[in-house]
Amino acid sequence: MRFLRRSDDSPATSVDTDDAEGTQERKPLDPRWTQGKGRPTPKRRDAESKRRGPAPPPPRTQREAARLAKANRPSKDERRAQAAERRARMDAGDDRVLLPRDRGPVKAYIRDVVDSRPHLMGLFMPLAVVVLISVLLPIPSVQQYLSLFSLVVLFVMVVEGVTLGMRVTRQARAKFPDEHISGLGTGWYAFTRASQIRKLRVPKPRVKRGAQV
Repeated sequence: MRFLRRSDDSPATSVDTDDAEGTQERKPLDPRWTQGKGRPTPKRRDAESKRRGPAPPPPRTQREAARLAKANRPSKDERRAQAAERRARMDAGDDRVLLPRDRGPVKAYIRDVVDSRPHLMGLFMPLAVVVLISVLLPIPSVQQYLSLFSLVVLFVMVVEGVTLGMRVTRQARAKFPDEHISGLGTGWYAFTRASQIRKLRVPKPRVKRGAQV
């Protein structure tokens, strides 16, 4: 019986000895080696969220939402500074803040072509003032002459706008052969640009009058 017990215990002892020896063999010789933490390293996002604490609860009523929006709203001076910066970037022709109708190299080229020459269409807004005056004046003879003058100038502006649109479309297609350029859209964009006073155009003109574009 004792022999059997010894024989039964001997394998366990040998296994334990082998495990201990294997552990000793797997232990590195480098004294700088340290045992692992036994858990994965937390992500930076999770660690920052724990430091910041739990997120605030969402507003439950419309009044709370309005109060929260008012608290997070920038001050009046900050809004003015942001508006001034946006206006300056629009005047400079920054595509990131321009309206979709003004973005792209094709539209920038059209603006340069229009801005390089003076146009009678630039008097469109003053002509509207003349028409208003002719309506308000109680003198029939003056109204008649002003109305006739306004009609003639308006007809000349329409003719100039059509010829300008055709010329700008032809030049833009030659400049950008790979782009799909609509004749109607290009002509209307050139007409609206030319009908504005030069100082009030947005973006501001990049070329001087008489420049070769």
